[in-house]
Amino acid sequence: MRTVHRKMKMCISLLHFRRFYSNFPPLSTAPTGTDFQMLKCVLDDCKNSSDSKEVLKTHAKIVKLGFGMDYSVVSRLLLTYIDFEKLDFVCRLLDETPCWNVDLFTGNIMISRFMKNGYVEAAKRVFLNMPSKDVVSWNSMIGGCVKNSRYEEALRWFKDMCLLDIEPDEFTFSSVIAGCARLGVLDHALWIHGLIAEKEIALNDILLSAIIDMYSKCGKIEIAKEIFDGYRGSSVSVWNSMITGLAVHGLVTDAISVFSRMQEGHICPDSITFLGILTACSHCGLVELGQKYFDIMRIKYSIEPEIEHYGAMVDLLGRAGKLDEAYATIKAMPILPDVLTWKALLSACRTYRNASLGEIAITNISSLDGGDYVLLSNTYCSLNKWSSSANMRETMKREGIHKDHGKSWIELAGVIHHFKAGNQAHPEMEAVYRILKQLIKRVKLEGYVPATDLVLMDVSEEEKEENLNFHCEKLALAFGILKTSPRTEIRISKNLRTCYDCHSWLKIVSRILTRVIIVRDRVRFHKFEAGSCSCGDYW
Repeated sequence: MRTVHRKMKMCISLLHFRRFYSNFPPLSTAPTGTDFQMLKCVLDDCKNSSDSKEVLKTHAKIVKLGFGMDYSVVSRLLLTYIDFEKLDFVCRLLDETPCWNVDLFTGNIMISRFMKNGYVEAAKRVFLNMPSKDVVSWNSMIGGCVKNSRYEEALRWFKDMCLLDIEPDEFTFSSVIAGCARLGVLDHALWIHGLIAEKEIALNDILLSAIIDMYSKCGKIEIAKEIFDGYRGSSVSVWNSMITGLAVHGLVTDAISVFSRMQEGHICPDSITFLGILTACSHCGLVELGQKYFDIMRIKYSIEPEIEHYGAMVDLLGRAGKLDEAYATIKAMPILPDVLTWKALLSACRTYRNASLGEIAITNISSLDGGDYVLLSNTYCSLNKWSSSANMRETMKREGIHKDHGKSWIELAGVIHHFKAGNQAHPEMEAVYRILKQLIKRVKLEGYVPATDLVLMDVSEEEKEENLNFHCEKLALAFGILKTSPRTEIRISKNLRTCYDCHSWLKIVSRILTRVIIVRDRVRFHKFEAGSCSCGDYW
């Protein structure tokens, strides 16, 4: 009865407060506990009403009443703004509060919500101002950085966590493994896998799937296969990780073998399973096999193809030179094709010099980037349609569109080194250029001829050749040669597709240096060895 009476009093007080608080003068004394309770009720009332404008009005009155710098009220305001997804106001409120910190509960919510919406710097600021942090705080920072493609930053936070002797859990490792996989950094991968074993973290299906994916994307598919071969479970995510890993390495026979084992074990595949199989077929040009598994997915397993499956089929047909069939597939799709589907067709048009279909693809891409214009411009160049190519370049200049710059990175002794074409930022760039120039001379003696037709700039052949000589993966390779012993395997990652010129050049380098060179580009892995590539020049 006393509880009911207290609640009734609070309701009456709340009504009175909401009616008259706009006329209150600023408080001359410190706010009381009852004042705090009142304000919290008002904010809760705003939240329950789903009216964000009321929150703004209440915030203004809170400042007028003199509560604006109070920690308890600010924390409640922050949570209310977060509930309304008003993250810009959260940032402003933090900026306006001269000395602030947040409690563990509020801080963890803020970090999670900031990261979810891409406010990485704001999340970092909250994290650094928290007087106490738990494993959830660290997981939110590490996982948030991974979700926002800040993979190296995620690894740095993880290292800081370890230095402070904060015990990571399976969620920590799941995030940091994903970061390693995206970067393709093997030294970090081995270290993290070792930590999991050292700390005796139980390998559940989620972690096991992530580890297989990590080794696959770090270029060590044999380690991924070894781990997978010891698996006796039936989690489809683990099986999918293995199939997808084999696919990006172009090992279609192995991928289909794993799929057959799934069937034998009565493990039901899902849409991701078939996407992996179709990707493997696409990387190897196996059109009939890809069509077979596309039909098996629909007919035998009653899995309705999604946009990714149709995109994979368009990519498969396009890579095989069946452009009309690829276009027919797009037109027959029961769902609206997305940008990636049209880009798959556009890329094939460049390879097989079909400008008319390329133009159709361009007109259907709602948001063009520099790479799309370059693909079509390259197509025009290959057909000697110089005026059309010039028009493309003029459009790019007029619209302020720039092609994504190629970036490569190489990991040596646990340190990640970045390179951009023509960039002088690396502290050892002088030595890198010296090594690369020596290498270029040796490769030319072996018959290498630069593919200057790939350079769209209106400059001399010599300048075009100079442009090709210093592509980012060549710089990364030169650095690897500078820093490693002869015949040591070199692993390089790149953000874009490897160009034809670099591909030809790397094959020759692998032969004359007797080195295995593994390059992970945006599409797949290339293992250059003894003058040939694992992709069979089909990528």
